[in-house]
Amino acid sequence: MTSDILIIGGGVIGLATAIELRLRGAKVTAISRNRKAAAATAAAGMLAPSAERIANTAMLQLCNRSLYLYPDWTRKLEEITGLDTGYWACGILAPVFGAEGAEGAEGAGGARGARGAGGVGEENSTPSTLSSPSSRYWLDKQSIHQYQPGLSEEVIGGWWYPDDAQVNNRALFQTLLNAAENLGVEIQEGITVKGIIQQQGEVKGLQTDAGTLRASKYVLATGAWSNELFPLPVRPVKGQMLSVKVPGFNSELSLSRVLYGEDIYIVPRRDGRIILGATCEEVGFTPGNTPVGIQTLLEAAIRLYPQLQNYPIEEFWWGFRPTTPDELPILGNSWCKNLILATGHHRNGILLTPITAKLVADIVLEETEEQSDSLLNHFHYSRFHNSASKSTAMFTSSVNFSNNNISSESLQKNDINHPSIEDLTQDTKLTIAGKEFASRLMTGTGKYRNITEMQQSVEKSACQIVTVAVRRVQTNAPGHEGLAEALDWSKIWMLPNTAGCKTAEEAIRVARLGREMAKILGQEDNNFVKLEVIPDAKYLLPDPIGTLQAAEQLVKEGFAVLPYINADPMLAKHLEEAGCATVMPLAAPIGSGQGLQTTANIKIIIENANIPVVVDAGIGAPSEAAQAMEMGADALLINSAIALAKNPPAMARAMSMAAVAGRLAYLAGRMPMKDYASASSPLTGTVN
Repeated sequence: MTSDILIIGGGVIGLATAIELRLRGAKVTAISRNRKAAAATAAAGMLAPSAERIANTAMLQLCNRSLYLYPDWTRKLEEITGLDTGYWACGILAPVFGAEGAEGAEGAGGARGARGAGGVGEENSTPSTLSSPSSRYWLDKQSIHQYQPGLSEEVIGGWWYPDDAQVNNRALFQTLLNAAENLGVEIQEGITVKGIIQQQGEVKGLQTDAGTLRASKYVLATGAWSNELFPLPVRPVKGQMLSVKVPGFNSELSLSRVLYGEDIYIVPRRDGRIILGATCEEVGFTPGNTPVGIQTLLEAAIRLYPQLQNYPIEEFWWGFRPTTPDELPILGNSWCKNLILATGHHRNGILLTPITAKLVADIVLEETEEQSDSLLNHFHYSRFHNSASKSTAMFTSSVNFSNNNISSESLQKNDINHPSIEDLTQDTKLTIAGKEFASRLMTGTGKYRNITEMQQSVEKSACQIVTVAVRRVQTNAPGHEGLAEALDWSKIWMLPNTAGCKTAEEAIRVARLGREMAKILGQEDNNFVKLEVIPDAKYLLPDPIGTLQAAEQLVKEGFAVLPYINADPMLAKHLEEAGCATVMPLAAPIGSGQGLQTTANIKIIIENANIPVVVDAGIGAPSEAAQAMEMGADALLINSAIALAKNPPAMARAMSMAAVAGRLAYLAGRMPMKDYASASSPLTGTVN
């Protein structure tokens, strides 16, 4: 069996990553030995970066980014499946006992205590960054007992974390499984991986009890069992749990808050179940519940919320957390250039699922953003290797650097050689709807003085995607006669466009014609379309409503839609959510040559997009093309600036070089700007 991407592991991390990749157009297979053994099935589903008081800044930022993804992420899963994930923005309450409360108040920088009526104090109610603590409020004894009746009389107060939440982990797992199946992810259960076939720093296949499985790229998401396949410092940490059932349960919950106490958490579900967890045991893969483990949980839980002693026990279970020496996950590229790691999440696997899926998919599809790169550096596997091992050849693969964009500071710190220019430039393939292109420059076929100039320009540009106006070819419009025969479509990917269409209906009809035209020219699997809906004859500005309407329909019909839009970040996000393969914001009006007039908005689009961003229209000079790439654009589409130049082939070559230079500059990372001078020559040892 061969697939584009093969996910090793069938837990929430593996399934979520498979779904994210599938939504971006990749062909994905997910295999697992026994998905019921996944840590997620044994979790409580707390989403509690604030309540857990995570000290590591990078980890806190990672957790907060994931928490903020949860509402939209679970909503999308529920729309795909019709199932409920049990996401509940319920907040988390952290009660404290006696002296612990006084100590906590002092330890919080004096923030504990009344700041207004009712004995409620506030700290960091409006966090400035994702690495900052989220909102939290101190509740005195009277307030906390009013807010959550039934707490132990020992509770003298507590912290309220309104930004934290919970999700029903088992419901989430089932939803992910159904979503993956609905989206066409191939899921194979009961597959045991016996070994990973490696040659010269690349995975060539998986040796399994079902034969050899092969893919272009692999993702290792095997949780606590990761060390069985790769030399990673991931060990199992056992956790025991149990649940009780509220007798005579009705919709009015007696316990309506997640309680995060000393060595215990109590998580109420909306169906009347209450989850109690969890022990933390270094016992390897020793299975089963133990009397001492269950007793420890019950004693701590009853001390915090005494009513629990009267509730019937429903279920016992256990699981194994995938834990690293620093209890931080391992994310990013491995020493095998086509193997990505997503493991070691310890007790935060459920919380980190959406951000892990996004970041891993970015790496797999080579869509990594600068912000993501910087964060991922903190979770690279190389942090566990000594300086001697870091100098070995397995760390010199270009993919290890260019995908992860490891900073020069980090490289110097670890005594690793900087990646060469060749390494950086070799790893700049553009992926659209699962299809790879070496060039990040697209060109057009219009406005040339003659066919010969167009042919020469396409050749000199080294582009692999050429857009063709379907209506003009169909009508043999001036300048387009013989266009279909003028280019070698066995080497160039045709991008039919709907230029000239004023309504969504027109664009949909022309897109269908374009697909047939591509088939006639030998590109049977070409489902690409550049979507243009332009009713404005003077400024040629695209219609956002018509574009979105047409995009939604074309996606349903199986098109890879590349929509041309104004630089509107919200529209870009809506089009991405509709399933478009790219977004193509204009830099300036078509054919104006005004350069980058929408820089601020394009930057926002690039920052928020999970699909390639192609800057289209308005670029007039190679310097502007390079600038767009330096901002982080994934590609450029340039027609008029080439076709209307005095020497189109020479300008095509210049634009090609600019795209490469801009991309290389983006990967290299520019120096920071300063308000003052900084001498580049040494100031010590000078001759007086």
